[in-house]
Amino acid sequence: MKKAGVYTGLFHFSPDPKSIPIFAASMVSINNLSIQFGGESLFDHISFIINDKDRIGLVGKNGAGKSTLLKIIKGLQKADEGDVICPDNYSIGYLPQEMEMSSERSVVEEAMNAFTEVVQLEERITGYEKEIGVRTDYESDSYHILIRRHSEAIERYHLIGGQSVHVNIEKVLAGLGFEREEFDRKMSTFSSGWQMRVEIAKILLQQHDVILLDEPTNHLDIDSIQWLEEFLAGYKGAVVLVSHDRAFLDNVTKRSIEISMGKLYDYKANYSEYVLMREERMESQLATHNNQQRQIRQIERFVERFRSKATKAKQVQSRIKLLDKIDLVEVDMVDESGIRFRFPPAPHSGKIILEGKDICKDYPQKRVLNDLSFTVIREDRIAFVGKNGEGKTTLSKVITGLVDYTGELKFGHNVVIGYYAQNQSDYLDPEKTVFKTIDDIAVGDIRTRIKGILGGFLFSGDDIEKKVKVLSGGEKSRLSLAKLLLTPANLLILDEPTNHLDMRSKDVLKSALLQYNGTLIIVSHDRDFLQGLTNRVMEFRRGTVKEYLGDIYDFLEQRRLRTLSELEAGQQKSAAQAEGEPVSQNKLDWEKRKENEKEIRKVKTQITKCESEIGRYEAEIREKEGMLGNPDKFQKQIQDGSLYRDYEDIKVALAKEMKRWEELNYELEILEF
Repeated sequence: MKKAGVYTGLFHFSPDPKSIPIFAASMVSINNLSIQFGGESLFDHISFIINDKDRIGLVGKNGAGKSTLLKIIKGLQKADEGDVICPDNYSIGYLPQEMEMSSERSVVEEAMNAFTEVVQLEERITGYEKEIGVRTDYESDSYHILIRRHSEAIERYHLIGGQSVHVNIEKVLAGLGFEREEFDRKMSTFSSGWQMRVEIAKILLQQHDVILLDEPTNHLDIDSIQWLEEFLAGYKGAVVLVSHDRAFLDNVTKRSIEISMGKLYDYKANYSEYVLMREERMESQLATHNNQQRQIRQIERFVERFRSKATKAKQVQSRIKLLDKIDLVEVDMVDESGIRFRFPPAPHSGKIILEGKDICKDYPQKRVLNDLSFTVIREDRIAFVGKNGEGKTTLSKVITGLVDYTGELKFGHNVVIGYYAQNQSDYLDPEKTVFKTIDDIAVGDIRTRIKGILGGFLFSGDDIEKKVKVLSGGEKSRLSLAKLLLTPANLLILDEPTNHLDMRSKDVLKSALLQYNGTLIIVSHDRDFLQGLTNRVMEFRRGTVKEYLGDIYDFLEQRRLRTLSELEAGQQKSAAQAEGEPVSQNKLDWEKRKENEKEIRKVKTQITKCESEIGRYEAEIREKEGMLGNPDKFQKQIQDGSLYRDYEDIKVALAKEMKRWEELNYELEILEF
């Protein structure tokens, strides 16, 4: 056995999960890891095992240590204590959140870098064949040695699947969103996000025993995320990933490992199931702890009362020994800190917020926006979706006046824009402090509330005097969100606002946007975040925009129906169907409305049942409180603790039912929106 290292061998690869080779049963053992930063414990003797074929999601707040743990497993960072043990020749692939890239190769050439041995063999085989072509000493020993080496190189080439590498590279690159004509473009001509896609492709193609992915969806659009989900579902090795995309975690993982306040909690469940299981664990721990503390107090009162009585000495000593033997139930500490804010009320505006006509935008390599015409109405909530580079951010910048364009753009009465850029950190002065960043733009009464506003975004104490240049990506995102609150806007344009935010912060932001009473345009690839947040989806594709009604999942379903319709049209070769028109919008709207009404009825029925249960629990609690108030009549139940236990159990059940009632009403509010 040895610590995690790098394996240079190759497996034959096929994008078809059934064709991927079966890996040898193996596991990585993480033993008693401890590490400290700035005198505080990041990990405190944590241990777990990565089994063959595991699908693990590492979860926890920003700064909990998820990325650090991946680096330790990969061997890029050492822990203060503990070790990582894996089998000999074990292969670990690792994708960091960000990395510096300066390749001048083409996309395909860079992807081929994943197959060093294949490239070397191809060069050797080509060299051997050139030499064989000019040699005439067919009977010499050197010629026979040359023939043998050529045969051995070809045999090795086929053994490691070299003949299928190029096809597999193209399939993976296509799955990650590259067009065929882009394969030969230089890496340096692509954005950092697209270059990261090539790094993802290399890791998938190498077929490691375990792959560690740190926020892979940050660099992908919805189509590529769905393709990656399917690929990872069929991957024969183990997968450990960090992601703040709840839908991605739910679709890929089957195990969730939470890191919180230096401790590790392991759940055999995907993210959504883990959240419920964690709540149940905490409620159970708290109830058990409270019952135990109540019993301890009863025993202590008995000891104090009868300590001086000789006739009770034996019983007193027995209870003292019982106290010494009690194994105290501890309630796990949970980091409950999180951002909290609401957007200020939107200033009144006209009904028409914005009209665009024949909007065009050209860059040196291509036309990104081609004769776009659209209208934005007051209180519209629009999602911009599509592949990276298709114009979503460009149109956002056109609307905010940050880039020039051709065409006509008209704003309605009293439109005030609030803009959160994808590269928002570039708009922050690195030399200013956190406090100064806000103080410089705050006016009026808001200036007296700056510390409170910053506190709502987790900046307190000495944090507010930190310079922007030393902040993490998550801290810069929170500071940029805080800036949005200073000027009330009735048109919010948010470009990838969830990047660098943890789950809880994303939920707070979504809740604030649901309560926001202005018009919203949001660019995001996070399906869970977008769900229920928008009522229109604009899909950017090849310079044009296609509009869909509903939220992100309505869009995905309508697009699926459109694709099927186009496929049928191609098969039937009907002139009337050749244009690939989708199912009529009226029919889709009718079906959507009927399905929505069905869901509303279902939720209302569940709310009624829930309210009935709440009433029953409240009646039982009143009954138990009456019994507790009559100790003479119910002395036995009080002394043996059964009445207290029943009382606490009912209170816990009531709390759970109340929480479910709140969730159902929130769901009903979304359905009726």
